[in-house]
Amino acid sequence: MELFIGIMSGTSLDGIDAVLVATNGQQVELKAGTRRPFAASLRQRLLNLAAGGTITAKQWGELDTELGQAYADIVLQLLEESGTRATQVRAIGCHGQTVWHQPLGPLPFSLQLGDANRLAAQTGIVAINDFRRKDMALGGQGAPLVPAFHQQVLGNSNQMRILVNIGGIANITVLAPGQAALGYDVGPGNMLMDVWCKHHTGQPYDKDAAFGLQGQVDPSLLARLLAEPWLALPPPKSTGRELFDEAWLAARLPATLAPADVQTTLAEFTASAIANEVNKWPAGELLVCGGGGHNPLLMRRLAALLPHWHVDTTNSAGVDMDAMEAMAFAWLAHQTWHGLPGNLPAVTGASRPAILGAIHLPD
Repeated sequence: MELFIGIMSGTSLDGIDAVLVATNGQQVELKAGTRRPFAASLRQRLLNLAAGGTITAKQWGELDTELGQAYADIVLQLLEESGTRATQVRAIGCHGQTVWHQPLGPLPFSLQLGDANRLAAQTGIVAINDFRRKDMALGGQGAPLVPAFHQQVLGNSNQMRILVNIGGIANITVLAPGQAALGYDVGPGNMLMDVWCKHHTGQPYDKDAAFGLQGQVDPSLLARLLAEPWLALPPPKSTGRELFDEAWLAARLPATLAPADVQTTLAEFTASAIANEVNKWPAGELLVCGGGGHNPLLMRRLAALLPHWHVDTTNSAGVDMDAMEAMAFAWLAHQTWHGLPGNLPAVTGASRPAILGAIHLPD
């Protein structure tokens, strides 16, 4: 077993997660983990950029450098907290911060910021990033990449098992006994709820669903949200803030509706988009990871919409729901370092399995 570090900062932009894992590619053991929020100014600039804001080349370069330093800082923090030396770690797998994801059209691409050269130099550890673009060069969508890891660590059940990661975007991984894993994005996870909560309460997210539990679902708004054509597209498919942003929501809001009712309806939208896909499969076990697993309203609604499914978090299967995605990029770093494929063509649509990522040496 070798030590790898995984770093993840997702579309919710709520902070950076870093984990230390021991893995041989087949087994993955979480050794330590830590998290730190983004500085407020950095988070706002990233949000503006992801919303299509215009910045100069100078600002772009500075943002890339600042993110690279933030990733280096959390690795150094993780090493100190876990009592681990840099020389003990084989490599870091860093997802980077997605600022634009465009999987369709004549010029598909996915762009993540965070200078991995700085990450390697500051930590003294090999840094691997840019995991998505090789898959896209092979005709894939470059996302989601985590289903390959889900298959590795939780694909051993003899019953139907679906994992749903509820971060900014929600994506599912279908692990049917005796079949290759499938996975795709299903729609917004926490993203729209976070935006609305911040606007009306000043809080970055709806902690314990305190806001959402005050309202009622508005059926007409829910119907307008669920009528989004992207939801009906067949997989492979992936999405992000490029579609499900504040403007998308504003175009569907009625003139007058209590803010708490909107929040409750947004939670129902997320739960319904997930349940509509899960219900296409024979009933089994639905395991939730990501921040959405902490939202009691969301978990309650998933259980209600999926009455024949056993709904729980991945904690019940032995994988920390908060560490899952960062662990996946530690595992992907292992795959890259050892010259092994990291993508699943059945998930992303790529023409073949591929070794993913770019390797940055510290020396």
